[in-house]
Amino acid sequence: MLRRDLLRAGLMGVALSVSAIGASAQTADGPGPNLVLEVAGAHPGRIVIDLFPDVAPQHVKRIEQLVTDHAYDGVVFHRVIDGFMAQTGDVQFGKREGDTSMAGMGGSSYPDLKAEFSDKPFERGTVGMARSSNPNSANSQFFIMFAPAPHLNGQYTVFGQVIEGMDIVDAIKKGDAARNGLVTEPDYIASATIE
Repeated sequence: MLRRDLLRAGLMGVALSVSAIGASAQTADGPGPNLVLEVAGAHPGRIVIDLFPDVAPQHVKRIEQLVTDHAYDGVVFHRVIDGFMAQTGDVQFGKREGDTSMAGMGGSSYPDLKAEFSDKPFERGTVGMARSSNPNSANSQFFIMFAPAPHLNGQYTVFGQVIEGMDIVDAIKKGDAARNGLVTEPDYIASATIE
């Protein structure tokens, strides 16, 4: 009887520890506005990202402008590397209703942004702006981290953090590792709003 009670208590402790680890990937809502992504596909759901206008003001303004333009609606998660990140935001070539074979190569009609690097680390749930090899080439594409990636620290602009829906991020359809995460029949952003 005592052995069974101790086993039950031990299992309960393990369950609570696992639950706490999963919850710690999401942080509390900060003072910034929130980017809300309604994701459609195999595992639909809602992702809420706390934006950091104090850290990356120009990048946050760009995201807000593209959301106002409804530019992200229907854009696919074109590059998703298991254990690393999910990339989306190609408003030029990434619309799911069109030919997405060039997804990842485009941006918006707005000019590229100057880098706003900070000391914010790339951790699980961090949202960063994608760019080419030129640090000042970010435009519309962004990525959400599945796991920490310290090698990205200070190399890409961090503009937000997932505060709700990491389970939805984790469920985004993964790409082919041999093809740099290229996704066939990808999940997509059904709608993006600012709250």
